[in-house]
Amino acid sequence: MHASTFDYLQPTETQREHMTDMRSAFHELSIKVGQLVPPGTDRDHVIRLVRDAAMWANVAITRHADGQPRKDLGAEA
Repeated sequence: MHASTFDYLQPTETQREHMTDMRSAFHELSIKVGQLVPPGTDRDHVIRLVRDAAMWANVAITRHADGQPRKDLGAEA
């Protein structure tokens, strides 16, 4: 695990743009879930999973699996 894994990481401008796009996509998905899945604990669970996936998408945009900061979205290492 990288030493900065639990530190705040200021996203680059490109990363912020990608994060905004992802947030929009997850928001659209949550609306669709609300429209098509009957109310109840299962729908609540799906929405929680969508929120969880949105958070992890942001992490993946800014960090490698070991916690090391990405220099830009396309960086591999």
